[in-house]
Parts: sequence; C-alpha cells; structure tokens
Amino acid sequence: MKVSELPYERCPIEEITAVMEDVTARTLKASCVEEILAAREDYLKMLLQYRTAACLASTRYTLNTVDPFYSAENAYYDEIGPKVSSYGVKYAAALLDSPFRAELEKELSPVLFRLMEVDRKAMSDAVVEDMVEENKLVRRYSDLMSGMEFTFRGETMPRAALMKYAKDPDRGVRRECYEVLGRGLEAHKAELDGIFDELVHVRDRIAKKMGYKNFVELGYYRMERLCYDEKMVAAFRENVLRDVVPAVARLRTDNAKRLGIEDYHFYDDGVIIPGGDPRPGGKEEIFAAAREMYRAMSPESAAFIDMMLENEAFDVDARKNKWGGGYCIDFPAYKQPFILANFNGTSGDVDVVTHEAGHAFNAYLIADNRFALELACGGMETAETHSMSMEFFAWPYMEKFFGADAGKYRYMHALAGFSFIPYGTMVDAFQHRVYENPDMTPDERDALWLELEGEFRPYLSFEGMPYLEKGTRWQYQMHIYEMPFYYIDYVLAQTAAFNFLLASRRDYADAFARYLRLSKHGGEMVWTDLLAEAGFTPPFVPGALGSLAAEVEALLGELRV
Repeated sequence: MKVSELPYERCPIEEITAVMEDVTARTLKASCVEEILAAREDYLKMLLQYRTAACLASTRYTLNTVDPFYSAENAYYDEIGPKVSSYGVKYAAALLDSPFRAELEKELSPVLFRLMEVDRKAMSDAVVEDMVEENKLVRRYSDLMSGMEFTFRGETMPRAALMKYAKDPDRGVRRECYEVLGRGLEAHKAELDGIFDELVHVRDRIAKKMGYKNFVELGYYRMERLCYDEKMVAAFRENVLRDVVPAVARLRTDNAKRLGIEDYHFYDDGVIIPGGDPRPGGKEEIFAAAREMYRAMSPESAAFIDMMLENEAFDVDARKNKWGGGYCIDFPAYKQPFILANFNGTSGDVDVVTHEAGHAFNAYLIADNRFALELACGGMETAETHSMSMEFFAWPYMEKFFGADAGKYRYMHALAGFSFIPYGTMVDAFQHRVYENPDMTPDERDALWLELEGEFRPYLSFEGMPYLEKGTRWQYQMHIYEMPFYYIDYVLAQTAAFNFLLASRRDYADAFARYLRLSKHGGEMVWTDLLAEAGFTPPFVPGALGSLAAEVEALLGELRV
C-alpha cells in the first residue's frame, strides 16, 4: 500500500490509560510468569497501535506544518506523550520489581530489562506537565524553521533550497548564500534565543525535580544509553581533539590550497573538489540509480528498494512549510519505513538514498524481530551505524549516480565524513557546557560556540559573515533544540562506518556480511557488543581513534583526485 494511503486513526488516551492500568495491575498480581506474559501481549497490542498512529501524525505534520488536521494531531501526541511514557515506566517497574524477574529475563531479553532500568530513571510523574511544555517549545522551533524563507537573487525559497548555493563552485556565490542565511536568521534572533533559553530552563527544571544535579545525566538516560556513559564520552571528546582534529585540519588546509584559498572561511567548507563538487542528476535519475544499486548489492536490499519505491515511501521535494531536515521513520503496524528529505540538486541528494535508506533497510530487516517494537534497532549510535555504514557500502555503485565523477565523489564523501567527527563532537561539547550552566545568556552561548569552533575547527574563520560571525551557527542545528545529546551518536557511528569502509576495501563481501549481521540483530545486542562481533574496537578504547585517523588520512591520500 502507498504510504499516502495508510489509514490513520487517533489512539485515544482513554483507551491507552485503560489498557496500561489493566496490564500493570495484572502484572503486579500475577502468580506465575505465564500470567505476566499474557498481560504483556495486551500491552504490545496497544503499543503497536499507539506508535503507528503517533508516527503517522508526526510524519504528515512534517510534510506540511500548517496542515490544520495533522498539526492538531501532532500536538495531541505531544500532549499525551509524557503521560504515555509515565504509564510505560510504571508497567516496566512492575516487571523490574517482579518476584519472577529472573525467569522473565530468561524468557524475554536481558537487554530489554536494562532498557527498562534506564527508562525508569528518565521519567517521573512529577514532570509530566513540564515535558508537555518542553514538547510545545520544540514544536515552536520546528514551525519557525520550516516556515522561514530566504530571498536569494530575487528568488524566495526555504533554507534547504538556499543551501544548494553553499556548494557552488563560485566562492562569491557561496559567500552571498551565507550572507542571506545570516541576515535571515538574524531577523528571528529574539525568537531563536528565546525558545532555546526556555528549553534549557524547562529541561533543567525537570532534571532537578527528579533529583539530578542538572540535565546532563537525565539527558543520557533519555537517550537510552546502555553501554557507555558521560565519562566515556568525555574521554572520546579528548581523543577527538588529540587524534582527529589535527589530521582534519591538515587535510582541509591542504585541500583549500588546491581550491586556491588561503583565507579559509566558513562559506568555503561546503566545497572540496576544485571546479565544484560533483552533482547527480535529478530525482528520477537518482531513484533509478538507487534501484539498480540495491538490486545489485544483495537479495535483501533488492526486495527492500522495490518495496520502498512501489509504496512511494519517499518525500524528497523541498517546499515551504515542510520540515527542513531529513529523517527515516517507520509505521510498525504496517511494517513500512518512510523517508523524508529535501533534495536541492547537490551530492547530498545521493546521501539521502544511502544514509536514510540505511535506516529504512534496517527497519525492513528487523520488522519481524521479537523485540522490535520495544528495542527497535537499539540506541541511536546503533541506528546511525546502520545508515552511515550504508553510505560507504554504496561506494562501488557511485558511477551510477555520478558517472565519470564517481572518484571525485568518493574523495569528497570521505573527507566530509572525516571532517564531521570534530564538528559533531563540538556540538556535543556545546550541549554539555550549556546544560551544566543553564543560566548562560544568549551572548555567552554564542561566545562558547565560537570558542569551541577555535578548538575543533581551527582552520575555519567566520569573520565578515553577517550574524554567523557572532557564534550563532548552532541555531540551525536542529538536534540542539529538538533532541539534546543525540548528536554524539552520529559521531560514534561515523567511527564505526569508517571501520566498515576500511574493511570493505579489503574484502567487500565479508564486510557487507558483517554489516548485515549487525543490522539484523536490531536492539537485541548493545552497540559495543555489536562492534566486537563485527571485529572492531569501540572508539572509547585508548588509541582506537589514533589508528583509525591514520588509516583514514592514508586512504584520503590514495583517493585524492
């Protein structure tokens, strides 16, 4: 069935309440494991209905954020979401504290119980109303960004469409693009600062009501981290500064000289190849090439891409009032993934049918896993490992998208991915500092961002860029507003993806088989165990990033065109 035709029906909070109170009571009163498992079946039936309805409402809202029906439906799930989470935690507590827990862990999954322990630490009845307020603020930001328009050379367009000019081979065009972006953001400065300030304070209030020192610890529990903690991430950030930043700075500075640039500015960072980065064909050509690629890659990926295209499970056209980012989501009752993106005619359009399709392919592979509804694909670092690794497994097929420029794409893609590691780590460092110091002023937050830019991207200058030179680049990094502490998951996954890339260049078939095995596990193994099974060292281990950085730098030397 086409995604646009999937039926939607609101999941009433009254029905959710009745089911959750019933299954929790039955679990608490159970005299044997069998009674608990019978109650669990009713819980899973309700959860399937709720998740599917909420995901459909959210998706259709992001397709048109001014659609009155789905805007109201999305607001409804924002309103009831914290209550549903509270019910879920109470039900989980009944399982966690059950006298039959040992038997249940054997019958179900130890990882599931670890997840429930973390979820219990992330939720409290005392903060339900605060979480509703938080959701409303996130929606305000999303509405603001999706409705924002920019006028470039007489044409008015959303930010996603504007940013194609950030990759223009003409340096003057790139600079003008960022000048337009900066002036456009500055027109909304008061609202951008105000929304974020309110978000920081409501999150800090939630954390303190729950007994935490600040939001950082709670944020980690919210992200459902099962195999690493704040101290391990702090060590990872230091490893990035020591082992990756110098290598990236060397590579980007040398590459700038190839571009004829001595004064490397922020508006230069989007172009890597002299004469301009390679560009793919239009939407139809990209999807035709994607179908050929996935059909050639494996039987599983062939069946996947045919299903996605037949069900029209993509929306990739940039337009006003459409959410400005990109994502993959799935509707579990229909076992149907869906991808939203905003094509703009750059190589990023191809990244959508590799990165986001990596997420979708994983959802397809695990749709029938026993614990897919609760554990899904695992933590977000695992999810991003699926997607970022798929970007690299697509390399042998890039001629289908770029023809004779495929080699240029591979060099550009690898250098951009390697450069992302310091940037993504900087986003994480920024969030830690902000939530450790919630009373920072907007100007102090901007100054912090500039300070971190100097540490993590010392080769870049923002001088002369309207608004952005004040340290405001972070304001259109949507994750900072919408999903705090998510961004480091991309960075961790990028290190895993590079490991898969290096392995694939030695033996593609073996590396892809390891990737498929990792993807099919879903959330039934934690990330560090998945890496170990794939034969890779987790990036928290001392020295792991140093050796990886050296190998990637050497690879880029081989790929350079």
